[in-house]
Amino acid sequence: MPRDLHPRLLRGFVATAETLHFGRAAERLYVAQQALSRDVRTLEGLLGDTLFVRTTRSVELTPAGQRLLPRARRLLALHDEILAEAGTGAGAAARPLLLDLNSDVTGPDLTADRVLQRARAAWPEGELLARFHGGLAAAAAELLAHRLDASFGRFAGLSAPVRGQLAQLPVRLERISVMMADTHPLARRPALRPAELAGHPVDICAGNPATTEWADLGARLLREHGLAAAEPYVPPVGLDETARYLARHGDPMLTTVGGPKIPGSVNVPLVEPVPLCLVSLVHRPGERHPGLRALAAAASELGTAESWLSRPAGSWLPAADAELVAAAQNTAPASGG
Repeated sequence: MPRDLHPRLLRGFVATAETLHFGRAAERLYVAQQALSRDVRTLEGLLGDTLFVRTTRSVELTPAGQRLLPRARRLLALHDEILAEAGTGAGAAARPLLLDLNSDVTGPDLTADRVLQRARAAWPEGELLARFHGGLAAAAAELLAHRLDASFGRFAGLSAPVRGQLAQLPVRLERISVMMADTHPLARRPALRPAELAGHPVDICAGNPATTEWADLGARLLREHGLAAAEPYVPPVGLDETARYLARHGDPMLTTVGGPKIPGSVNVPLVEPVPLCLVSLVHRPGERHPGLRALAAAASELGTAESWLSRPAGSWLPAADAELVAAAQNTAPASGG
């Protein structure tokens, strides 16, 4: 009698292999831990091999499990691709798409939030699952490991080997600002020229390994304008912690215009020039999930309606980012900083 290998069994195996923890794997899959353990035992029985060495303190892959993991990932990717293609047909369903919004907070004009809301409205029959871990550098690793489907952030700031394995769609040129405690000497300014930050080290989140693409942008901006970076600190998470962080350390923090209001702080735009950050929708090449198409369509619609990729006069943008915008618009790249 032929044996059938259900994708659910492989998905449970891969999640457990990647976390090496049955509890965390079960949380990722939204199933009970007992059900996941049962599925792994069923898979082991079908294959006639032990896939994990389990003790009271640890879970490790056996040699058989190590051999299976890359093949299971490939098979699940093909399975999901087939379902995504079928999702264009009437009545077809697709698996949920997991999206990292590249921020631990939300705001009324944050790019990822707005694209997600519009995509959900346009694709009500599907499910777009959002997480708020933050940092495209960290999200890129999750994308390559097939633990994440899409994210937002500054693609040009990733390393060349990583960029070569991912695809991106330019979405928006966000204006850069500095956030600081409302007691800071510069807090009452309606806008600041970069030169006015001389003598005030700027926090570019260099202490966060998850956001190296952002720190790269900040370092380029500060270097070009002769400014100093603040000492790297462990970054805060959430509104309240960010407020405490700003009050304690006192350094202006590089951020973008349109973010959430942090208690006890102000967000001051930078001008003359207006520094910009290119935010892209980042995903694996060849991904055909209907949720990704909904996100791309939402980004395009918002971008067209509000000129998200138009550069204001006198703006600053690194050349690598400008080239991505130009390629998307099929025009010659504008000069960058």
